[in-house]
Amino acid sequence: MGNSAPASDSGSRSEDRSSPNTGTSVSAKATSLSATMTHQFPALTTEQKKELQEIAQRIVAPGKGILAADESTGSMAKRLNPIGVENTEENRRRYRQLLFTADERIDSCIGGVIFFHETLYQKTDDGIPFAKLIKDRGIVVGIKVDKGVVPLAGTNGETTTQGLDGLSERCAQYKKDGADFAKWRSVLKISDTTPSELAILENANVLARYASICQQNGIVPIVEPEILPDGDHDLKRCQYVTEKVLAAVYKALSDHHVYLEGTLLKPNMVTPGHSCPTKYSNQEIAMATVTALRRTVPPAVTGVTFLSGGQSEEEASVNLNAINTCRLVKPWALTFSYGRALQASALSAWKGELSNEKAATEEFIKRAEANGLAALGKYASSASGSAASQSLYVANHAY
Repeated sequence: MGNSAPASDSGSRSEDRSSPNTGTSVSAKATSLSATMTHQFPALTTEQKKELQEIAQRIVAPGKGILAADESTGSMAKRLNPIGVENTEENRRRYRQLLFTADERIDSCIGGVIFFHETLYQKTDDGIPFAKLIKDRGIVVGIKVDKGVVPLAGTNGETTTQGLDGLSERCAQYKKDGADFAKWRSVLKISDTTPSELAILENANVLARYASICQQNGIVPIVEPEILPDGDHDLKRCQYVTEKVLAAVYKALSDHHVYLEGTLLKPNMVTPGHSCPTKYSNQEIAMATVTALRRTVPPAVTGVTFLSGGQSEEEASVNLNAINTCRLVKPWALTFSYGRALQASALSAWKGELSNEKAATEEFIKRAEANGLAALGKYASSASGSAASQSLYVANHAY
């Protein structure tokens, strides 16, 4: 055995010994383990990755965010009934048309629009498909692809999200029909017994599977693990839970080999529960939110597009602005993906009347511009006492 190993090999040499119980060498075991854990077969080509990253970057270009116009038929009833408008397909089309035909002022602050299935196939009064209208403006078309939440057995009223069956085929069709990104919402809630480990892991894995399927079809997935604002928990509790949920989500995305540069995250801001007696400043909310993201979200993620979570229009803008002016280092674009917080004043002004459409569109433009500025950290609040300051909180909010 004349040739002795160099000194630097002494550690590995000593490890290459038989296990006393099995006779198998420890190094052979380690090799076997690494083979099962670290092999990834190419999921996406270089061209696919490039396309996904470019789409994600266009959506969250500086000062741009997302109009979430993906309310289901049932959710639209909750929007239209209070303003005395019947929930018909034609009324839904007319309402969305006044948003989508807003003038060029929104082109600098809306990077993407999330459609509901019905809306993707509707047209303007002039016969132009909504998807073409949006695309021709340089705005990216998105589509809601989940099929709603269902009870998760063995939990205290928690849920998982359905819609994975047939998702690949639906994504392939949506891509052909003009959609370049998608949204899938999972829902968690904070209470004395929730969120449970089961609910966190189940929803993380469902989100990861969805994201993987989207990317295979050239669609950028928005990953949305929403923690509801229901409850009386304080800011610290929300931050803790948000960190645990996001950590689980990114572990699952890693396990599923999801290409992070071709994804967007749609989280809740870290806020106290709606019934919490303590009031926190915008700066405290911003600090808690950015800290939670910094601890859990890899810098590779292209953008974070916050949901408004029942905040008033003005509150959602002011908090987004505070997040962007927070002095902590923020490696991602931090912007908005708002539904109610972009539309509440517009709906209130519209009331289903043709003569009110111009005024309603102006209200939408005003909120879009406010949030575009907030995404740059340049928004100065000026709407105290107006409709924009009214809470949009709905208990146990569902789409």
